[in-house]
Amino acid sequence: MDSITQAVLGAIRLIIRSSDLHSSDIRRNSGLSSPQVLLLKAVVDFPEATTGQLAHKISLSHATTTTVLNRLESLGFISRYRSQADRRRVHVNLTAPGRDAMDAAPSPMQQHFVDRFEGLLPHERTSILSALQHVADMMKLPGIGEPDGDTAEQRHES
Repeated sequence: MDSITQAVLGAIRLIIRSSDLHSSDIRRNSGLSSPQVLLLKAVVDFPEATTGQLAHKISLSHATTTTVLNRLESLGFISRYRSQADRRRVHVNLTAPGRDAMDAAPSPMQQHFVDRFEGLLPHERTSILSALQHVADMMKLPGIGEPDGDTAEQRHES
């Protein structure tokens, strides 16, 4: 393994460690997990969205999103209802306690990163995005589905 590969792997470990520390901080300060906070924020940003739409917005599988929604519903933070037009579609709403929880919860994304990233020039941000997407694609295991249920091959075919 060459030194560049080692440096890339070290940077990935640093990103994972930083994310883990931030997730622990969120749980300690709010009692919610990072996916719960991300999902609550998505419900705020996309009112009346379906479970599938929310899963897509936050890049989680439909099954994981449903599990997190079950927990948020048991806490009284969201409510769900079936579409009148298509009974298969389940829409999600934020409740008053859910809004209170969102207001009290820390940002799901490290704000200092967001501020610094958004301060970069557009071409720098695009370059980072492209590199991270490429790394994410390289890290996927063959045959393992995407968050929306597609495999990498199916996604590239569409």
